[in-house]
Amino acid sequence: MTGTVSGPRDAEAIQRSQRRRAVFASTVGTTIEWYDFFLYGTAAALVFPKLFFPGEDPYVGILLAFGTQFAGFAARPIGAAIFGHYGDRIGRKSTLIITLLLMGIGTALIGVLPTYAAIGLAAPILLTILRIVQGVAVGGEWGGSVLLAMEWGHAKQRGFMASWPQLGVPVGLLISTGLVQLMSATTGPAFLTWGWRVPFLVSVVLVGVGLYVRLRVLESPEFAAVKAKQTVVKLPIVDAFRTQWREILSSAFVRLSEQAPFYLFITFVLSYGTQQLQLNRGSLLNDTLVAAAIGLFSVPFFGWLSDRIGRRTMYGIGIVCTALFAFPYFGLLNTRVAGLVLLAIVLSLIFHDMQYGPQAALIAESFGTNIRYSGAGLGYQLASVIAGGPAPLIAAYILKNTGSSTGIAWYIVICCVIAMIALLVMPRRTLPDERSVEAAVTQG
Repeated sequence: MTGTVSGPRDAEAIQRSQRRRAVFASTVGTTIEWYDFFLYGTAAALVFPKLFFPGEDPYVGILLAFGTQFAGFAARPIGAAIFGHYGDRIGRKSTLIITLLLMGIGTALIGVLPTYAAIGLAAPILLTILRIVQGVAVGGEWGGSVLLAMEWGHAKQRGFMASWPQLGVPVGLLISTGLVQLMSATTGPAFLTWGWRVPFLVSVVLVGVGLYVRLRVLESPEFAAVKAKQTVVKLPIVDAFRTQWREILSSAFVRLSEQAPFYLFITFVLSYGTQQLQLNRGSLLNDTLVAAAIGLFSVPFFGWLSDRIGRRTMYGIGIVCTALFAFPYFGLLNTRVAGLVLLAIVLSLIFHDMQYGPQAALIAESFGTNIRYSGAGLGYQLASVIAGGPAPLIAAYILKNTGSSTGIAWYIVICCVIAMIALLVMPRRTLPDERSVEAAVTQG
């Protein structure tokens, strides 16, 4: 922003306008990023084992497909470190444009990738490389999107403001699952031939929309204030590790109860339901669509509620509910009764949303503005290595060796216990109040 603002009313009007733009741009961007990321997870459960990892043992194909999915999770902290550095050095907006382009290119290339039958071993290798590109992109995306929305928000509404980019998860899940379901229903047997490629290619259009929206947003006022005071850190990732390593680690471990169960609830459940329980693929996808649609309301609601009852209290309630639901979840699935299966999937994601709604503000509030992109992004994305990525692999291994879901339920409970400990020891930090935001806007 250039020039000066003529008065408080003008400053307030600019704040309102930019606040709306920032929230909208952040939500659209994260929706596209998570659409691409979740699309891969769905394909890994339903398509990739047959096309990229063919073999006599379906279990091996599933493990290999989930293994490439894990590669994307492992790449997310790398993306958080790379883009966190530039996000804390040059700003949130510019960095987010790069991550969006990177994700769109990687996803579109998967859509035109030849299969194992066409190019042999090169196919799964290229698939893994493109999954890593996706992981790097989404690793850099989260921190910037959340901060752009939160740092434009009111001091007393940061939980609600930061929950809007989180909305990208249910919206991205809804669109990706919906398109897979649509193509599966309309192309029939041709789905495994070419129908699965269409949702990946649609990413090109979505990225174009996201770029248009993001280019119209100004830099966040809190980061603008850091630049004005010349307190930009030269090596933010190094400073984050040196001064706030406890916050980074606690941010990673507090996500165990949210991320590990989530990827069991949306990815592993597809292979478990279709192969172990012989449930209809279309029905499971429809159930996931219903749960994702509810998330459109529950994620911002729990973010808003965290502003009223406290971030940690809201998050802790979500941890407890997830742990208590671990055994009933599989109990409902194992009945094979359509209504009970739907109930299991819906409740699992509601308990997830209790944590995911307030989670962005909970983590971001732990770090100072000049290292927040690096610290919060790295802490958030490290959970992908210890929780989200390994979860489907661990669940598949437990199921293969025990033939029962009981061990998987215990795995969820253990994740919740560790997350609760991390929540209790997570350091607290006070963020700048509303006056510092207003001052940054007024000064331009």
